[in-house]
Amino acid sequence: MEFRCRLGTPGGEVIEGVYAADSEAHLRRELEDKGLYVLGIQRAGRLAFGSLSLPKRNRISSREFLVFNQELATLLKAGMPLVQSLDILRQRVTNPLLKTVLDDVYDRVRAGNSLSEAFEAHGTMFPGIYTASLLAGEKSGSLEQVIRRYVTYVKVVSGVKRKTISALIYPLILLALACIVVSIIVLKVVPQFGEFYKQFGHELPLSTRIIVAVSDFAAAYFLVLLMAVAGAVSAFWAWLKRPGNRRRFDRWIIGLPMVGDVALKFATSQAARTLATLLGGGIPLVNAIDVAARSIENRHIAHELGAAAQQVREGRAFAAAMTSSGAFPDVAIKMVEVGESTGALQEMLNSLSDFYDEEIETNLGRFITIVEPALLVVMGVVIASLLLALYMPLFNLTSALS
Repeated sequence: MEFRCRLGTPGGEVIEGVYAADSEAHLRRELEDKGLYVLGIQRAGRLAFGSLSLPKRNRISSREFLVFNQELATLLKAGMPLVQSLDILRQRVTNPLLKTVLDDVYDRVRAGNSLSEAFEAHGTMFPGIYTASLLAGEKSGSLEQVIRRYVTYVKVVSGVKRKTISALIYPLILLALACIVVSIIVLKVVPQFGEFYKQFGHELPLSTRIIVAVSDFAAAYFLVLLMAVAGAVSAFWAWLKRPGNRRRFDRWIIGLPMVGDVALKFATSQAARTLATLLGGGIPLVNAIDVAARSIENRHIAHELGAAAQQVREGRAFAAAMTSSGAFPDVAIKMVEVGESTGALQEMLNSLSDFYDEEIETNLGRFITIVEPALLVVMGVVIASLLLALYMPLFNLTSALS
């Protein structure tokens, strides 16, 4: 990798240049060993414009990070020291961003920092549940088991997401095809029929006149309509980014029929599995709830879970705090209550997440069973209505000529 550096010499001069190194930490150490003072260092792949710095778009895929953790757990189980394990793994990574991060983590751990502190130094690049699990593993002396538990957690959650997305792909494809076919008919086919019927001077049926008028309007203002749709999407996205609006939107999603039930079960399952993973790693309940609240994608459920954590911190039972929020299903509250009373909260949370994962799969299957034929029927009715409205004047003209 290349870095653009601004350096100070022992003689007081300021020089700038581009240097190649494996990581920023390595380059900084090499320059300081040469007696130079590092005034500024920046990745050469970034574009600077005043105070604005635009990094190259790069990210760490969940699969690559999962493979790294699996290999790290294997090396630790084999008895290899942590620093040596990180040194081996960082040299095998192909993703430039992940390699840079692991180089920095390796340098920090070798300098005396803990593994959790080294990963936490990179901010939101890694989920809070990961750094919290590492911290619990370091305190309990079971780092390898905690990493394996995190890998299992990621696999299960990713599997549920993958099944959900796979179930929704086919209806979305049908909907997209329906929109494309209708657009082609309205923008290309209808104008041809409209020009053809104008030659005869007969009054067209009402349905045909409506379709021709819609087609003429869409063709004349196509770019305006396209810009309006793009503007509406951009405005909605900007509204969603404002504080508090994402929570309102997620709450509205939960209130939708059928879809809301699946969204609520998915958020509850994700929260339960995250809590079970953290509790299994030795994290106290209040801290585990705080981390789980930051890990949930549904902001409404995350907010309610954070409020429940505050009540638990004040001495209230977790099940009672969930009940007072009114956002969690009764089944989840009952199972948490049983887990608290029997001292088996982690096991009950795992059972709850497994139960909801099965419910999600069943509900999605039922939803797809209903939606797929409904979409096909709607597509057939719309296209048949369009074609009937277009050909009806032709039938009338044929009868008149006969």
